[in-house]
Amino acid sequence: MDPDLSAPHSMGTTIIGVTYDGGVVLGADSRTSTGMYVANRASDKITQLTDNVYVCRSGSAADSQILSDYVRYFLNQHTIQLGQPATVKVAANLVRLFSYQNKNMLQTGLIIGGWDKYEGGQIYSVPLGGTVLKQPFTIGGSGSSYLYGFFDQAWKDGMSKDEAEKLVVKAVSLAIARDGASGGVVRTVTINAEGATRNFYSGDSLPLWHEELEPRNSLLDILVSGASPEPMSI
Repeated sequence: MDPDLSAPHSMGTTIIGVTYDGGVVLGADSRTSTGMYVANRASDKITQLTDNVYVCRSGSAADSQILSDYVRYFLNQHTIQLGQPATVKVAANLVRLFSYQNKNMLQTGLIIGGWDKYEGGQIYSVPLGGTVLKQPFTIGGSGSSYLYGFFDQAWKDGMSKDEAEKLVVKAVSLAIARDGASGGVVRTVTINAEGATRNFYSGDSLPLWHEELEPRNSLLDILVSGASPEPMSI
């Protein structure tokens, strides 16, 4: 039976934005899926809009990438005209404007996070349809279904930078353990008055959760090393 190439593909991801005392931390997994096929296992879902504003992308990769490109272009023009960096609120409202005006054609949900001198660290969520919500923390993508209760218990106001970073990494690893459409590595971006800092956590460095199997060498690694693979026991 030939597959229906015109049928919509299920897409999944896990994106997170958390405020802390002095800035924000954004985090995401790296699996880009097309139905049951993993199209890219190490994609970067955290995109820079300006020096002080980043966006986490979920949904259709094509839609979220082109929307991010448009927003980055107009924010650059805005910065040139004003002679100062765009605020996080301006970036979020620009994302909201594009999302709402094209809501019947776009399949993407975004989390905008950044820092500016007026309001400090801020997180905005722009889900499908173009609504904009300012929140102390927000989660998105298919993996978010497994994280709402966890964040209700684990998030607290006034966290330190290290606490926020650990919370984001732990949450993404939990989503990876439960959500088949999330996986790969964990990428984070910390944004504060000092600028933006990217961090990378490989899959084998993440904590293992209930009934998860430890990572093992692949058959290719065994063959490259010259050792003979053990026969399969029946």
